[in-house]
Amino acid sequence: MDSEPKPDVFKALADPSRRHILKLLQSGSKTAGELSEAFEMTKGTLSHHLSILKKAELVRCEHCGQQRVYSLNMTVFEEVVSLLFGLFRKTNS
Repeated sequence: MDSEPKPDVFKALADPSRRHILKLLQSGSKTAGELSEAFEMTKGTLSHHLSILKKAELVRCEHCGQQRVYSLNMTVFEEVVSLLFGLFRKTNS
């Protein structure tokens, strides 16, 4: 892959709560309400974490009526994996 992930990706992945959100979304799309059930944090704090994940383009958000539905953006994960493999790949020097 020629493109590299945004620097925001690494900031987003650095937080354990955001990594937990991503883990929850592995099983499929979820509403903000469904995600909030897994945490003991205010809705405002969860919204802040989701905002950071959206800015890093790790999650997508669709509006379904009055609900927001979040899902993983696998393209960015593929870019991160490609970057990491490239950093740690042995070269023939």
